[in-house]
Amino acid sequence: MEFITLYNGVKMPILGFGTYKAKGDDCANAVKWALEAGYRMIDTAEMYQNEKEVAKGIKAAGVKREDLFIVTKVSFKSYENAREAVMNSLKNLETDYLDLVLLHWPIANYYKAWRELEKLYKEGVIRAIGVSNFDPDRLIDVLSFNEIKPMINQIETHLYCQRKVDHEYEDKYGVAHMGYSPLGQGKVNEVFDEPLVIELAKKYNKTVQQILIRFSIDLGVVTIPKSVHKERIEANFDVLDFSLTKEEMEKLGELDRAYPNTGRAEDPKRIEYSLTW
Repeated sequence: MEFITLYNGVKMPILGFGTYKAKGDDCANAVKWALEAGYRMIDTAEMYQNEKEVAKGIKAAGVKREDLFIVTKVSFKSYENAREAVMNSLKNLETDYLDLVLLHWPIANYYKAWRELEKLYKEGVIRAIGVSNFDPDRLIDVLSFNEIKPMINQIETHLYCQRKVDHEYEDKYGVAHMGYSPLGQGKVNEVFDEPLVIELAKKYNKTVQQILIRFSIDLGVVTIPKSVHKERIEANFDVLDFSLTKEEMEKLGELDRAYPNTGRAEDPKRIEYSLTW
């Protein structure tokens, strides 16, 4: 496994397993298979409503807690009671500490929630704290007017949505970049037909999905592919035995469409969708 080191010294795997939309036994089995394949970072969230299933999968895999890196997120609906939300996540995940907790969206009272995360971090309940879906202006806002700056910003990141400006600001302020949906979303899956990606897959004897995941990793992005299919989970992990060349990365960089498929946090449609949870 390759690792990055957060500015507070905590090491985290650069490749993890996502559980967005995974439910019930599908989620538990997927987590078990992921851990058996070699993943050691599992990403979940209060909003996903699957933390108990994640815990079930971890227990079935039999991996020691100290060998895991567990990530969860506080829903913006819980920002007024962030401590309670974190404690509930601890209970659901059957652990007495969390490796990383993020604020899920930059809406509602995220200042109050952030300051509660700061307290939990100082108490040792959380090893690292960060944010998710924060554009550069919101990220700078949080890190400029609080005691502890975010250690991670988790945002949609893939070939068509490389978030170059976001990454520039994250690097400037020492915030690590964590990317979800490395294979794209919805219509963005046309990325699988990109001639350059297909060419690289043939060159390295890999699938197009593996090329896309490796591209994200080679950008220095903590990457969390997801699936509930055992063979895909295993294949998505098989990306640690090669790297793309500088020239290949530059060519792939030219395919950036610059805008996230899910829309910005301030997008009314996105907010309406989140509010249905």
